[in-house]
Amino acid sequence: MPSLKRLFDLVLATICTFLLAIPLVVIACCVVLSSPGTAIYWSDRVGKNNKIFKMPKFRTMHLGTPEVATHLLENPERYVFTVGRFLRKTSLDELPQLYSIFKGDLSFVGPRPALYNQHDLIAMRTANGVHELVPGLTGLAQIRGRDDLPVDRKVQYDTEYLRNQSFGLDLRILALTFLKVTLQDGVSH
Repeated sequence: MPSLKRLFDLVLATICTFLLAIPLVVIACCVVLSSPGTAIYWSDRVGKNNKIFKMPKFRTMHLGTPEVATHLLENPERYVFTVGRFLRKTSLDELPQLYSIFKGDLSFVGPRPALYNQHDLIAMRTANGVHELVPGLTGLAQIRGRDDLPVDRKVQYDTEYLRNQSFGLDLRILALTFLKVTLQDGVSH
């Protein structure tokens, strides 16, 4: 029997997919028309118990961009195309992750999944037991600083979430995420 969190994820993902079906198609077309390549970019991410999974996002960067966290790129703006810049600023590039929620690789709320090569973040999360959580579309770190946080601070918030997780906290994080995304607060690129 699925947990309340998993059931909530499935119901909310179904509602979001239904409501966002047309915008998803429009965004995909805009990406393809704006830059050579596919609409969806699949990145290797670290999931529960450090298992690697493929996570989809709308592609926001030119083909050939190095596979590292954006903050590690020298002059990251040169890699982002115009439509991609808008998608990143509004977090619309994250919408394909509804697929990962249906699949069970992601939850709506949990620590954001690390890139496979973010070894420092993976090690710190593992040392704190955070790797035992299903990663999320959003999390405590996203509402407390998002792109502006150093790795150790992210892990601190991830650990705080691990210790205090509840359905009520998840609802609060989702509401604050919606507010932060609407205000474009904490988005660096």
